[in-house]
Amino acid sequence: MNNEISIIRPDDWHLHLRDGDMLAAVLPSSAKIYGRAIVMPNLVPPVTTARLAEDYRRRIISFRPEGSHFDPLMTCYLTDTTSADDIHTAYAVKAFHAVKLFPAGATTNSANGVTDIKKVYPVLEAMQEIGMPLSVHGEVTDPEVDIFDREAVFIDRVLDPTRRDFPDLKIVFEHLTSKAGVDYVLAQDKNMVATITPHHLLLTRNDLFKGGMNPYMYCLPVAKTFEDRDAIRKAAVSGDERFFLGTDSAPHFSRAKEKAGAAAGIFNAPTSIGYVTQIFDELGALKKLEGFTSIYGARFYGFSPNGNTITLAKRETPVEMDWQIKVGGDTVKIFKPDTPLFWDLVD
Repeated sequence: MNNEISIIRPDDWHLHLRDGDMLAAVLPSSAKIYGRAIVMPNLVPPVTTARLAEDYRRRIISFRPEGSHFDPLMTCYLTDTTSADDIHTAYAVKAFHAVKLFPAGATTNSANGVTDIKKVYPVLEAMQEIGMPLSVHGEVTDPEVDIFDREAVFIDRVLDPTRRDFPDLKIVFEHLTSKAGVDYVLAQDKNMVATITPHHLLLTRNDLFKGGMNPYMYCLPVAKTFEDRDAIRKAAVSGDERFFLGTDSAPHFSRAKEKAGAAAGIFNAPTSIGYVTQIFDELGALKKLEGFTSIYGARFYGFSPNGNTITLAKRETPVEMDWQIKVGGDTVKIFKPDTPLFWDLVD
């Protein structure tokens, strides 16, 4: 039995850090583990320009723990009015590493998102030309579509037509939650990749309702069936370079989670690499872990793997920690599913 493993320091290719006091509180959890992260732009107001991205990047760096070299990679919030010229300008100064598509109303702070994909076709054409990836929250927001079908319907209505119109556009299908999503990526070429989260490797929709409604298991896209989870797990451990880690760690104050209309998002940064390692261990795939966490995503985004390593150990008893962090007068609770955590980062 392998009770310890060292891997190239991983990267997080989908991360929400928020801003202000929240940013200061949650950043150390990611910086302790990851070398780089694609940072989501859905602040209020959203990060829509190179100047706003650079200002946000400076704020993130100012909160890095002493001695940390964590590198935040900024993204552009795509709106109906984003211009192709803005993308070219930002690309020239390396202000953005991706452009993020939030369908309007799909998730937290997405009100300024895209209302019709055709409205941003000039931007997509520019991105295809320069090789900038489009990072996609893959759900439709039509209220007549079952929430558990929103990813599959997005593929049919939005993603596949866009792929046909822009075959050379690099697309990241973020936080896959369905077998339909996995199957779609598998049917595409190297320009279509996908991120997979720790919580979607662990949860099904049953976890939302086990023992009563649990807002701390609620994220968007929502976890789905056992069949969907099995497909996601199979993709993660496959060694296929089109699938790699993006935690989608998304902190919310407890007061925003424990109420009617609870905020969608799971703060998993502190336990993310432990749970991913545990799933790979359970599936007999520890040899595939480093590719998924540390190599494939870097290669897609044009980076070399990080130059150092981390070590994880398998404990005999479940990992113990304070499962929340304090932010001002409130708390942010850390992802704690029913599955006990045994794999832990060795300091």
